[in-house]
Amino acid sequence: MSSAIRYVAAAKKAAAGTLYLQCHVKPGASKVREGIMAVTEEAVEICVAAQAREGEANKAVVDVLCKILGVPKSHVSVARGAKSRDKTVAVTGMVEAEGKSGELLERVRKQLSDAAA
Repeated sequence: MSSAIRYVAAAKKAAAGTLYLQCHVKPGASKVREGIMAVTEEAVEICVAAQAREGEANKAVVDVLCKILGVPKSHVSVARGAKSRDKTVAVTGMVEAEGKSGELLERVRKQLSDAAA
């Protein structure tokens, strides 16, 4: 499994688990290049047109991931690295089939890889 995509199963208080994506963000890209560039073992590489000031690039990263993963914006947040190009993005509300987190990880990895193509 890739260390760029991790899943933390649901706890007693939360009904669904959290997916963590290690991302390397390239702000200030042209609008046509905006999106997922590559999915490697280390990180998901994302280009965004927004500049890296006042959280604009972070909002753009959330928008890109919401569109690709098909989740609401309220479920996606930058957990670490708000002022860095290397970020950890948390996606909450990801429901796995009983004990099958591997299938969830593969499905998300495929969605991200397909978006990069």
